[in-house]
Amino acid sequence: MATKKLLIVESPAKAGTIKKYLGKDYTVMASMGHIIDLPKSQMGVDLEKNFTPKYVTIRGKGELLAQLKKEAKKADIVYLATDPDREGEAISWHLANALKIDPKSNCRVTFNEITKTAVKAAIKQPRPIDMDLVDAQQARRVLDRIVGYTISPILWDKVKRGLSAGRVQSVATKLICDREEEIENFVPREYWSIETLLTEPKSKKDFMAKYYGENGKEVTLNNAQEAKAVSNDVKNAEFLVQKVKRGQQKRNPQPPFTTSTLQQDASKKYNFQAAKTMQIAQTLYEGVNLGGRIGTIGLITYMRTDSLRIADDAQKEAVEYLTNTYGKEYVNPKQYKTRKNAQDAHEAIRPTSINIVPINIKDKLTNDQYRLYKLIWERFAASQMSSAVYDTMQVTLDANGHTFKASDSSVRFKGYTTVYEEPADEKEKKSKSLPNIEENEKVNLKNIEEKQHFTQPPARYSDATLIKELEEKGIGRPSTYAPTISTIVSRGYVVRSKKQLVPTELGFVTTDIMKNNFSDIVDVEFTAGMEQELDSVEDGATDWKKVLNEFYPPFKESLERAQENIEKIKIKDEESDVICEKCGRKMVYKLSKFGNKFLACPGYPECKNTKSIREETGVKCPECGGEILVKKSRKGKVYYGCEHSPKCGFMVWDMPVKDEVCPICGGLLLKKQGKRGKIFCNNEDCKYERKLKEEEK
Repeated sequence: MATKKLLIVESPAKAGTIKKYLGKDYTVMASMGHIIDLPKSQMGVDLEKNFTPKYVTIRGKGELLAQLKKEAKKADIVYLATDPDREGEAISWHLANALKIDPKSNCRVTFNEITKTAVKAAIKQPRPIDMDLVDAQQARRVLDRIVGYTISPILWDKVKRGLSAGRVQSVATKLICDREEEIENFVPREYWSIETLLTEPKSKKDFMAKYYGENGKEVTLNNAQEAKAVSNDVKNAEFLVQKVKRGQQKRNPQPPFTTSTLQQDASKKYNFQAAKTMQIAQTLYEGVNLGGRIGTIGLITYMRTDSLRIADDAQKEAVEYLTNTYGKEYVNPKQYKTRKNAQDAHEAIRPTSINIVPINIKDKLTNDQYRLYKLIWERFAASQMSSAVYDTMQVTLDANGHTFKASDSSVRFKGYTTVYEEPADEKEKKSKSLPNIEENEKVNLKNIEEKQHFTQPPARYSDATLIKELEEKGIGRPSTYAPTISTIVSRGYVVRSKKQLVPTELGFVTTDIMKNNFSDIVDVEFTAGMEQELDSVEDGATDWKKVLNEFYPPFKESLERAQENIEKIKIKDEESDVICEKCGRKMVYKLSKFGNKFLACPGYPECKNTKSIREETGVKCPECGGEILVKKSRKGKVYYGCEHSPKCGFMVWDMPVKDEVCPICGGLLLKKQGKRGKIFCNNEDCKYERKLKEEEK
């Protein structure tokens, strides 16, 4: 009689993919993430009994747990195959306890990628649950509970209800507030540049040279008078080529993605928020049905990692593919050095097979899945390729004692840029290629231009730059970056302005409270040190209760002082022009838990009237003639829908065009933004479309 086996994973999508790889002897079920956790209604940590957690079955998960218990009783073997990280290890430990499985038995299965080969190999090598990993997760969870459930009530009492504090979110908010203060206090400094357009007499070719300084030494021009004096000096002077330096420069490929660098690149290139990047990456990891012989397969390796390591088999496959596709000279396999304090349990993010080329499966993916998979595939392929080589040329010119410089580079060997072309910076875009100039040659001045500039304040953080800063300072871990940003936006500490993260008054007030009363919690070095302590627990070098015992006594003292010292702060809500039709007061702007603005009556709790904010497009609904409004989905994505929804079901994702109709059928026109932006007809039977004019972009 065949042995019955139960395999438990976290998500239904993953369960569906894995089920197809295993035989009929396997039942595959999903735990839907955590089944057991600390209760929401209370701290759930016994501070008097050495920080003992009080775990409960999560509300709404009782029926699922009962089903898992029922299937576990039927099975001869139960494998716990939750995600291969601290969180996944803790979920498996809770499941083992609930299903009466010995955690020391070989019940734990992990795989870095969801492919038939990887899953079957993992099942052949089960192991006991790693209690060091579990304890590291427990320490983080309990630590965050203590901070959140003790400071948050103070913020509710002294500022407003619904606020929260946290080890990582409070530091992230402080970084954004500190940057805003830098910007506000910034004093711009004036400086000038001089650009000359020169002509090489033999070739008659023009090129650009910039003012550098005096007699070969660099000089800054501080005002218009200084710039004008140089211009006047060189207007009729002879431009002599003093030095021509020719050379070669290599540009090395970047390593494959980690969680942080993937979120940064997706933000820069596609304007994806960190949470969206992780959501799409999750679907690529859990499995996509490619049809044919391949069927359903996970397309990328596990997406929560800060390691740059690549499996030997994956590297070997990449070398073979790249050699066959581009030639031996384009291939340079290498392992990259993972930064200090990174977790090396998983590989870098890479395609599960380099032979699954993005363009070949484009029709099997959503547009966002395709873009993210292509980004991951190209970055990994490029990481195993040769450096790009450029011929460089630097020219130094003298005009009446004033030094000017010009430079140029041209591609000698494309190397990895054949696959992963990095965008040229503004200097490269503007520079004109240099003619074949020789030393001691005289060139002619065609034009001279003085330009005024001012030093710029530091830029506000975006998702990408904040994640980079958190990672560089050792704050948080790959799994925390996206939820941290989502939390500080939804709490109203920060608002998004285009790509920028801008602190609100509420963000400044809570940050000041934290700085004045809980300086350790918002101290970058303290928080980074705490992350190292948690890593030390994971490595088995430190007991998790010891970390908490060292943290809590000084924190408790800060808490007691804060309760006495913090005075009530009244933050005035921004008033609107909308009158509450129930009581006549002027309504105020509030933030929903998803970070969206709405209108509320300031007379709460006597008057509980609220309204969504109506943002009109000025375009009529083609189905019922109502007004088309700008709306947001539950996940924060903008769409356009009829004011009479749900009675009228009209909605589109692209922006309706005002004051223009389709010249062919008279239908509604929509505008698609982006590199391939266009205006097109909403009528599916009409094929009208045109490129965006410059002013429409």
